[in-house]
Amino acid sequence: MKTSCLNLEAFLKHGAVSDIDGNDLFLEIKVFREVLPKDMKKTAEVLEFLKRLKDCYPNVWIAYRIMLTIPVLVASAERSFSKLKLIKSYLRSTMSQERLNGLAMISIEKAMVKNLNYTSLMDDFAEKNARRVVFQKL
Repeated sequence: MKTSCLNLEAFLKHGAVSDIDGNDLFLEIKVFREVLPKDMKKTAEVLEFLKRLKDCYPNVWIAYRIMLTIPVLVASAERSFSKLKLIKSYLRSTMSQERLNGLAMISIEKAMVKNLNYTSLMDDFAEKNARRVVFQKL
């Protein structure tokens, strides 16, 4: 594990400065494993717990955040590009970037889209447009 900590330090090095100290990270991990409650299994719970103690374990805090932002697989990125390819077909090549981004997000996040209340969204949109028309006339 110490070798991995030192490798991470080398990877995060910018010139002579590194974001973490590999030796300190190794020692912090050893202590943090003992402090971490055994019932915490989810990464979000560990991150919240670590957030409260980040001053005690600064290297673990930085390393954990970095590890959670790096995708384990590139499958999600590949799915995004695959969806983008389906959306931006030859016939739709003239659409604006803003519309393309919106359609891509809807396609990628379809689980969230299924739970949307479209009637409420349309009512909110109509209300905001009605207010804008009134303000423009004044």
